[in-house]
Amino acid sequence: MGPGRHIVFVVFDGIKMLDVAGPAEVFAEANLFGADYVLGYASPSGEPVVTSVGLRLPVGGAVADVAEADTIVVSGGDVLVTRAVPADLTEAIRMLRPRARRLVSICTGSFALAAAGLLDGRRATTHWRHARLLSRAHPRVRVQPDALFVEDDGIVTSAGVSAGIDLALALVEQDHGADLARNVARSLVVFMQRPGGQSQFSAPLEVRPPRTPALRSVVDLVAAQPGLPHTVGSLAALIGVSPRHLARMFTAELDITPARFVEQVRLDHAKALLDSGSGVAEAARGAGFGSSETMRRTFVARLGVSPSGYLARFATARRDGGEDDTAAHAR
Repeated sequence: MGPGRHIVFVVFDGIKMLDVAGPAEVFAEANLFGADYVLGYASPSGEPVVTSVGLRLPVGGAVADVAEADTIVVSGGDVLVTRAVPADLTEAIRMLRPRARRLVSICTGSFALAAAGLLDGRRATTHWRHARLLSRAHPRVRVQPDALFVEDDGIVTSAGVSAGIDLALALVEQDHGADLARNVARSLVVFMQRPGGQSQFSAPLEVRPPRTPALRSVVDLVAAQPGLPHTVGSLAALIGVSPRHLARMFTAELDITPARFVEQVRLDHAKALLDSGSGVAEAARGAGFGSSETMRRTFVARLGVSPSGYLARFATARRDGGEDDTAAHAR
């Protein structure tokens, strides 16, 4: 290979277009500011592939033809979570791993890495919607469902879709420094990369309906009225069981504790209130946190940002043009 940092995208039929185009554009834009990336695309067979949007994506050749690369990127696609990962794709990834300095997956591309056995014993993430499936299908993977991206000994996995842009910016910063990465972010009109440990802000709690009618009534009540003073004891009394039995029911059917469930529902409700224009104090009351400080601690612990920080980045409607005093205090 010639000079430069060679980045090879491993592609396959059904690959999500944005999982390829987003990171690729970051690397290509970085070259305008002095980076030295050389982008290439390879498929297991060497044949062009059809992307999720129906576009035919040409490739430079087969994976077997890649002698070495700085970075291998395996993007995601719905086909990786709706059927078995193709054997030729997992074999291609295993073949390439020793030939590259780092291995990267975008979104559900982590399922391909896991199927190849490369995430066993490692921390990893994926799209929030599929994190539980990744844990069940590959129990040796230490899944971190809230993270935007996770690096573990040269293997980097990212959350869903646009998080691939965050990850690519972080890699650019690793390679060429913060100033160059910041120029790329400004040029592409995106945020400078969020910290990898920061939660997937838009990931709401997704709970499958409980099979047990009694547990479903508890879940429905919390979801409908998160502002009520829910405790494990009060919820258990609602259906006539002990707090310990209720905890067992939640763990068995929903894989979450009652307290964690209530906290997550309140967090999601608070985010929705902030997005719709509520102030921090109003959102804290409406979501059942009791105080702005309690909500602030939950936001920082779960999202890595304060409520006012969330407002500054993500809220789309405000009742006024600036922070209220409570928001400033809760920072």
